[in-house]
Amino acid sequence: MRLGLTVSLMGAGLVLLLATLAYLALSHELENLARKGLESKMEQLQHSLTQDLKSSDIAAAPHSVLDLVMGHDNFYLTITGTDPTAAPLLSVGARSQVPLLTDFTDRESLGYLNWTDSTGNQILSASSLMRLRNGENVRVLLSLDRSDDQALLSAYLRSTVIALPLLLMLIGIGAWWVVQRGLAPLQQFSRIAAKVTTQDLTHRLSVDNLPRELGELAQGINFMLHRLDGGVQQLSQFSDDLAHELRSPITNLMGKAQVTLSRERPPAEYKAVLESSTEELERLTRIVSDMLFLAQVSHPAARVAFEQVSLEQEARRVMDLFALSAEDKHLTLSLSGEGSVHGDRLMIQRAISNLLSNAIRHSPRAASISLLVENHADNVSLSVGNPGAGIAAQHLPHLFERFYRVDSSRTRAEGGTGLGLAIVRSIMNLHQGQTEVSSLQGSYTLFRLVFPNPAPL
Repeated sequence: MRLGLTVSLMGAGLVLLLATLAYLALSHELENLARKGLESKMEQLQHSLTQDLKSSDIAAAPHSVLDLVMGHDNFYLTITGTDPTAAPLLSVGARSQVPLLTDFTDRESLGYLNWTDSTGNQILSASSLMRLRNGENVRVLLSLDRSDDQALLSAYLRSTVIALPLLLMLIGIGAWWVVQRGLAPLQQFSRIAAKVTTQDLTHRLSVDNLPRELGELAQGINFMLHRLDGGVQQLSQFSDDLAHELRSPITNLMGKAQVTLSRERPPAEYKAVLESSTEELERLTRIVSDMLFLAQVSHPAARVAFEQVSLEQEARRVMDLFALSAEDKHLTLSLSGEGSVHGDRLMIQRAISNLLSNAIRHSPRAASISLLVENHADNVSLSVGNPGAGIAAQHLPHLFERFYRVDSSRTRAEGGTGLGLAIVRSIMNLHQGQTEVSSLQGSYTLFRLVFPNPAPL
């Protein structure tokens, strides 16, 4: 409504301005035409008086002069001598111009005067001092009744006053229609927004036949809804997975406690139950700890001050931490290459640690695990590869999802939480890097951490 009223007022102002300009232009043009008509008649009078007449002829035989003004009801002519008190030599027309002679200026150039007679008519007068054939001077006053011009201007004003409300009404209706048509997509936006809820984020805005600006806005809103839908689905899936992961150890703890308390048992059985419960509680602690870490690195506020980190040094530190675990399975750990990235040292250690622990867990005894740091034109990568059973191709796209397991029973038996690779991906997202995995089933599996090339310090 505000936009329609604004356009209507602007249109009304423009119409009023154009009507005013047209009135002024018409009035100015009529004034010019009147002056040109008087100037032409005065030139003809000058010719007649100079070539043919004397002052005595003007009163006695003024035919040549009368011919110039007769037949023109709107012209009034007065000719007098140089004495303003003397009677006029010639007076043609019903309107008296004698009072104007008192203001007559003795000059040969043409002078103009606009005045109003007793009946309210607009009169334009031209005056000049003219020389006759015998050298005498006479005063010539020629007036033009502009009542026709005044009637034309009045008719224009009346028609404008009559047409103006209709024009303003048409402008208002046109402005309302244009605005309504132009803002119609916003009503669609409002309807879609009213339908969107946390339970239903599937609605999308149609981008067909939209103006470019609104089309870009619609695409942006659709992309936002797509991300929200994905985030809500991921959160819902995460909640389901988390409930499932926590339910198993809690159910185990409750079952063991209820069975143990159902009757008296020897101290050795109580001790065994407590030890088993402690293992379940440790698993719960690891799940909660991993969840808190994921929440930390996934939050926008997790941005920390990065520093120059040597991948080769951090990988070697992690290898030292896992040396005993590798020795238990007679595994060989090797590291080659060097490179530096910008990042958080502890988080990078955590990512390498998760990959290396998975490699140790899934490698056969007496195998060799290799870590490789490579420098490329636009990135620096760290690879962790190990032989083993490998991973089927259908599992590769889902490995970095939270609580996703290729073999859930085996992973739980080995103490995994299903969050290790999800933590790796969150750490790499925080470092604006990527995680990659490739595997040949029954042969070799390779995980890569790809960091962007650090800007020079």
